[in-house]
Amino acid sequence: MTEDLIAQAKAILRRNDRGGYTVPTHGLYPFQWNWDSCLSALGFSHFDEERAWTEIDTLFANQWPDGMVPHIVFHEEDDGYFPGPEVWRTGRPVPTSGITQPPVAGFAVRRLVERARNPALAETRARALLPKIHAWHAWFHRCRDPQGSGLVAIIHPWESGRDNSIDWDDVFERVPTEGVEPFNRRDIQHANPSHRPTQAQYERYIWLVQHFRRLGWDNSKLHDASPFQVVDPGFNAILIRSCTDLADLAERFGLAEMAEQSRQLASNGIAAMDTLWSDAAGQYLCQDRTTGALIQSPSIAGLLAGFADIPAPRAKAIAKRLAALGEQVDYLVPSHDPSVAAFDSLRYWRGPVWLIVNYMIADGLFRSGESVIAQRIIADSLRLIERSGFAEYYDPHTAEPCGGDQFTWTAAIVIELLSQELTPA
Repeated sequence: MTEDLIAQAKAILRRNDRGGYTVPTHGLYPFQWNWDSCLSALGFSHFDEERAWTEIDTLFANQWPDGMVPHIVFHEEDDGYFPGPEVWRTGRPVPTSGITQPPVAGFAVRRLVERARNPALAETRARALLPKIHAWHAWFHRCRDPQGSGLVAIIHPWESGRDNSIDWDDVFERVPTEGVEPFNRRDIQHANPSHRPTQAQYERYIWLVQHFRRLGWDNSKLHDASPFQVVDPGFNAILIRSCTDLADLAERFGLAEMAEQSRQLASNGIAAMDTLWSDAAGQYLCQDRTTGALIQSPSIAGLLAGFADIPAPRAKAIAKRLAALGEQVDYLVPSHDPSVAAFDSLRYWRGPVWLIVNYMIADGLFRSGESVIAQRIIADSLRLIERSGFAEYYDPHTAEPCGGDQFTWTAAIVIELLSQELTPA
């Protein structure tokens, strides 16, 4: 069974390979996505090391001069996706979007270096990437944490990777819809509309894009100009973990100044994360930066926080929270608490299970010694694949496959899980 699943997963990566980059799936997402590519590189690394490095190199070849790495790179024309480059109009040599995504690259590059079968290749490629990743991390703290709190904010729901999360509902009401140019969605032509964000949400997504476009995509202005400013614990945990991993690699390669700066960013972030903790919820929560209030929405973001090296009591509490969720669903980890009225087991990030998040949550749990619940998450992930194939996401009760099919990062994570033994650090 294991060899068969790995063979199927490899075939998906090859099918969605466009040469120097992969698309998440055929049709629904025809371009290169930021965190998709970095996580997909993990799958490639088990059978094509050179191709894994190329995936990340191609992404960073499109880094902006200020350090930002965009969330989409439009390598080729394709009218099957909205909003395309004609909406973003960022003026880049290769068209890109104007916002970013969770910065998982530092983590991915460390994994590639650690498992390298060709250490010389790995060092050469990593040395070229580290300054670019470090510049991206510095950009986050400069442009998305202008007050120096230690935590960065997202300014568009798409930046979180969790586009339509329940976490955003109340804050999103501040985003107007007046003046939004008429548009024709393409996503609901490729996927079941009941699995996708609503039309009202899309109007607000596009209002923000147009608003930032009017500001010339000037990242020194966008944070303060956005009516949507949210501090996401999962997003920040990914940034903190990538800073830590980058620091370790920088030390390994004799880049002392980069290592010191990265460690300081990670240390500041870990200390600040405690401001997002809720004893009542038993997990971290998002924060509305505009009001300073925690958003009372128990989502997967507060569990993904354990991907960073949070204090042991916090990790233990998250493990307890996950065990409780495991009694409410057949497959961990639902992207939102099923007891919440707005939970929707089929609609994108409002309830379904995502294997890439499962992978990162389990990784953090193993590192903190919470291996029992981590093993449950891995087992549930593989049961989903065996029952429902390589979908974009899954119903946590029934395992119904949702969203896109033959999904690249789902396949990559299956290869990752089946090709290595996940053990405590």
